[in-house]
Amino acid sequence: MKLTTTLVAAAAAAAFSVGAHGATLDDVKAKGFIQCGVSTGLAGFAFTDSDGNWDGFDVTFCRATAAAVFGDPNAIKFTPTTGKTRFTALASGEVDVLYRNTTWTLSRDVDLKFSFLGVNYYDGQGFMIRKDMGVTSATELDGATVCIQTGTTTELNLADYFRANNMNYEPVPIETNAEAQQKYLSNACDVYTTDASGLAATRATFENPGDHVILPEIISKEPLGPLVRHGDNAWGDIVRWVLNGLIIAEEKGITAANVDSMASADTKDPEVKRLLGVEGNYGEMLGLSADWAVHAIKAGGNYGEIFEKHIGENTAIGLARGLNQLWTKGGILYAPPFR
Repeated sequence: MKLTTTLVAAAAAAAFSVGAHGATLDDVKAKGFIQCGVSTGLAGFAFTDSDGNWDGFDVTFCRATAAAVFGDPNAIKFTPTTGKTRFTALASGEVDVLYRNTTWTLSRDVDLKFSFLGVNYYDGQGFMIRKDMGVTSATELDGATVCIQTGTTTELNLADYFRANNMNYEPVPIETNAEAQQKYLSNACDVYTTDASGLAATRATFENPGDHVILPEIISKEPLGPLVRHGDNAWGDIVRWVLNGLIIAEEKGITAANVDSMASADTKDPEVKRLLGVEGNYGEMLGLSADWAVHAIKAGGNYGEIFEKHIGENTAIGLARGLNQLWTKGGILYAPPFR
């Protein structure tokens, strides 16, 4: 995404002011909960149920982090953010971490002074159209009106793709997924473009999802993951290793149902022993209890369990694992060694 100069400068200055102290972990422990920045609402990823409780793929990673720190997945509060407000919310200290379908890019990492802590979903930008348009490829979209969320990487990707293919388009700017859905369904735009996972999530909420097609072209790399402010090294280490721990747990067959028994059993796998706090002082290194990973896994399961419950092929979202499959099973999902 290419932010305005003013917004970049403001976010960077705020990030330096807050992050230079590196005190987020102390602040989190003092207030007794984590403030997690999430989407304003995206089916499967971050949404509120009928009782107003937050749930979803990204939300569960937030809860796992709270469980690792406090032993309680509910020691957390959620702040809905848009594409425009998310970076200001993080830089200013309004939220402690962003888990909000945010793409890891150089400018966000360096210029905005944020630290990305890994990838929890490998994605790419796609296009959704109404089936009755009769279009089968994005290369046939010359002259289309396109709903596009402002303050996101999709704006530049879209411009690059149409220019490279000698096509024109008319942008219809929107700020939230809900606004995009409303405009798209009311024919204010021919096409909705965003991350392919977001398109699948949006289509799943339609009254007749079969009337809409996600075109085959994926025009970008969108590594999505959590981020914190520069200088928050101790806090960043925790967020990073909670994510890594949930990936390793899937690789090792550790689930929400068996994690207690595996932590108490005489397993012969040294990495499982280290992860679950049976051996070594890895929790102490992070400033957490020895069994922090046990709490994190129990909060919502390992990575695979979280994926399948919220966005997998047996859900309304219907996403295949694809690149997000474990490296041992043909994907690129990979955590550094826990040692």
